[in-house]
Amino acid sequence: MKTRPLGQTGIELPILSFGASSLGQEFRSVALDDALKSVQVALDCGINFIDTSPFYGRGISEVLLGVALRGVPRDSYKLCSKLGRYDLTHFDFSAKRVAESIDVSLHRLGTDHLDIILCHDIEFVPMQQIVDETIPALRQAKLAGKVKAIGFSGYPQKIFKFICEQAEVDCVLSYNQHTLQNTRFSDESVPYLKAKGIGVMNAGPFSARLLTNAPLPAWLKEPENVKAAARAAAAHCAAKGSDIAKLALQFSLQHPDITTTVSGSANPVNIRNWAKWAAEPIDQQLLAEVHAIFAPVKNLGHLEGLKENN
Repeated sequence: MKTRPLGQTGIELPILSFGASSLGQEFRSVALDDALKSVQVALDCGINFIDTSPFYGRGISEVLLGVALRGVPRDSYKLCSKLGRYDLTHFDFSAKRVAESIDVSLHRLGTDHLDIILCHDIEFVPMQQIVDETIPALRQAKLAGKVKAIGFSGYPQKIFKFICEQAEVDCVLSYNQHTLQNTRFSDESVPYLKAKGIGVMNAGPFSARLLTNAPLPAWLKEPENVKAAARAAAAHCAAKGSDIAKLALQFSLQHPDITTTVSGSANPVNIRNWAKWAAEPIDQQLLAEVHAIFAPVKNLGHLEGLKENN
């Protein structure tokens, strides 16, 4: 698996990373054997950076990941967890909770350190607290050796400059906005982040199933014209003998200034396919045709979190 450096952290990550949200049964019920096997398959495929959060399954993802990683040498993989979001509407970015949350995550994951810790979905709270209280607390955890790199994640592009103009962070994570349909992250934020030496991570190459052949979930927030374009693009790929998911993954992986793209599944077959696709060249003709289908809805998305953070 090809790797890239993460900003100025000294950390090298695979271009494709394993998202452990599925282990928390965020999207469907998952068999225990599949959950544990998916982690092993990811590692076997060179997908040795794993992203999780106490929010995923309200702790279940971290617990199962800790079980799956028992006996696996700690220097053979890298771990990212998050803090601050603990349920759909429960957020706590206080300094006190930062210290507690990191210790709980370390216990669940069976390790003495995290490679990366991120403030999770900061757009749901007044963001000045992240600057004034949360990041200084993360810096203390870094000095104590509990984490190697600190940062934050979220959906609106506004959050990146808001935080990075006021505080020093090592890396950030954006989701669903460097895809076949939406490149706001790579268009608006990545050049700014690169210039500041901040590590750049992307998640959600399939944009919550939008860019797959799977039925679209009822909770998908994208506008109806975006959904219609995605169905048309998927049908076009199928007519050409390809899978839109393959094109979507390859597109997200090819940006040279995005260190890694996180994608999650508790299905080992999916993970093997992703690793295979990552090693294959992208079909440039098909990519151009799909981009033409998406052109009328390019970069259309939705609001997430507090209105003032969008």
